[in-house]
Amino acid sequence: MIRKTSAGDDSELAWFKSSYSDSSNPNDCVEVATTPSSIHVRDSKNTPGPRFAVTPDAWAHFVPYAAGT
Repeated sequence: MIRKTSAGDDSELAWFKSSYSDSSNPNDCVEVATTPSSIHVRDSKNTPGPRFAVTPDAWAHFVPYAAGT
């Protein structure tokens, strides 16, 4: 995980919701933004709140685990 004491200026990040998010409750999802060196994750219900970033390699290992495959 990439740790910073401040999120810094993330105004250029392009956030998107998962295509697997529950359409009956569109606010109940995480949002993701990618850069060449990191994957940023935040709660869609609290966009200015806490967030974290991981390396692309860590994300590539996490996604199949989260999908249950």
